[in-house]
Amino acid sequence: MHAGETALPIRDLVDARRSARLKNFLIGASCHSLDSAIDVAERGADYVFFGPVFETPSKASFGPAQGPAKLAQVCRVVSIPVIAIGGITLENARVCRESGAAGIAAIRLFQDADAIGEIIAALQTE
Repeated sequence: MHAGETALPIRDLVDARRSARLKNFLIGASCHSLDSAIDVAERGADYVFFGPVFETPSKASFGPAQGPAKLAQVCRVVSIPVIAIGGITLENARVCRESGAAGIAAIRLFQDADAIGEIIAALQTE
């Protein structure tokens, strides 16, 4: 289960997961600040999406790009996996990994692709 930063509180999702039907679900949240990432990690989230790391039209409403330095700070401070999101390209995916991100999430990178397999292969060799 994945929640937006202002969606259902993570603590409620964590409590709901205790039911037999939800035990195998991971809980994550999108965060747009260090404080928000710390908060969801402390409340029991399994992972956090952090961004936007780079400028992107799809995340413009969440504020300016945070940049790889802020991503690195979040990755150092929280004890759960951080997934970089926002403006991820083949050219900057490596920077996300070098900043400590456990992975990336991207829309345009895959949406505009003619050969998704080639993009995935390129990401794996970076």
